[in-house]
Amino acid sequence: MMRAMPEWVADAVFYQIFPDRFARSGRVHVPGPLEAWDAPPTQHGYKGGDLFGVVERLDHLEALGVNALYLTPIFQSASNHRYHTHDYFTVDPMLGGDAAFDALIEAAHDRGMKVVLDAVLNHASRGFFPFHDVLENGEASPYFDWFHVERLPLRPYGPGEPGYACWRGIPALPKLNTENAEVNAFLISVLRHWAERGIDGWRFDTPEEIVTPGFWEAVRDAVKAVDEELYLVGEIWTDAAPWLGPRFDGTMSYWLGGHTLVYASGGAFRFEITKHEYPLVREPVDAVAFGDHVEAVMTRYTPAQQQANLSLYGSHDTARALTMLAGDREAMKLATMLLFTLPGAPCVYAGDEIGMEGLDDPGCRAGFVWDEARWDQDLLETFRALIRLRREHVATRRGRFRRLTRSGDVFAFVMEHEDETLLVATNATGEAASAALGLDGARSFGDGALVAGTLTLPARTGAVFSIAR
Repeated sequence: MMRAMPEWVADAVFYQIFPDRFARSGRVHVPGPLEAWDAPPTQHGYKGGDLFGVVERLDHLEALGVNALYLTPIFQSASNHRYHTHDYFTVDPMLGGDAAFDALIEAAHDRGMKVVLDAVLNHASRGFFPFHDVLENGEASPYFDWFHVERLPLRPYGPGEPGYACWRGIPALPKLNTENAEVNAFLISVLRHWAERGIDGWRFDTPEEIVTPGFWEAVRDAVKAVDEELYLVGEIWTDAAPWLGPRFDGTMSYWLGGHTLVYASGGAFRFEITKHEYPLVREPVDAVAFGDHVEAVMTRYTPAQQQANLSLYGSHDTARALTMLAGDREAMKLATMLLFTLPGAPCVYAGDEIGMEGLDDPGCRAGFVWDEARWDQDLLETFRALIRLRREHVATRRGRFRRLTRSGDVFAFVMEHEDETLLVATNATGEAASAALGLDGARSFGDGALVAGTLTLPARTGAVFSIAR
């Protein structure tokens, strides 16, 4: 019998934290020099953020309105991003170890905040003990079949081909053999261990790389057996419908988020700086094309799946949203309004709310700016206002999407719930625009007017209206 989606996710506002770059606490021993916090980030440098630092900054997140945290990997590793896992059962000492993890779980839960961790199951690292055993002992290693060994001797540092399958050809990331029952049992034990330690969900890295029949279904069953309310979300960049239900509760909605940025830019999106084909469209998107895309995405998912998808327009894997928008604050506000009103649990990448900029990795992974004199206070207040709007209006969280406009320069839709109906409308062009909608109501957010059923919006703005019932 299929378990329901976690009840809490529809009401969540997520905040993504890259722990090494969020905040230093000064409480964690560091074995050597760190990269200067305000220096441009590098591919391999550590800045020394830690989990105690996250605890110390929860006031900022609570004031913002956040009630769920998504942390990129925290387990012992030899990389600042920690997607190169050495020990799946140990929190990295440079992040404060298990003591800092326990402190974070307790502090977050005391504030009513959920904590979701990042799980990297497709590949490990050269420092992962079973892989090291294979390096030392070759075919005599009891872990030999844990990996896809193609030839011996292995060459993890070159020259030439490494001799084993690895993620995107990177020798530092040997691919795990999920056809091996011992490997699967190990990975499931990891997921259950941290679920029992108090986390509220898992975000799964590169799940499309694991094609072993039944693997993800077994993962879901094992984790949900610990707690049915644990949130399971996969990193799927395009159409995620096949991954939902028996596998994940939701997926990361880059498919919608990228189009949102392109539409909000009003034709000024910086396609030339994006990687991974993001934003998954390579030409300008007007109101009609954007409406078509949103409608197509919504028809792929049930209403419950829509609510459980993790909505975002940028992350540690993309250039900063404001940079992709060529620094246009009005476009950023418009995109953010859509992020918080379209179906899905919105996720803010740490620093977007204060106007941080940066190109793709490593530029998007700079140390968080804690000097408030450098914050974009106007943008920050927009984020706070939209989070308040979402908290105060159930239709934004649990309503059903219905598109209103199919022509012209206004993209408008309603979110309908048994308790209320909200009208959301945007105009990404450089001129004022209007649309006859046949609805009346009071403005709850933004600029514009709704008079006698006709909506008028100034250039590059959006508005939300509570519709009279």
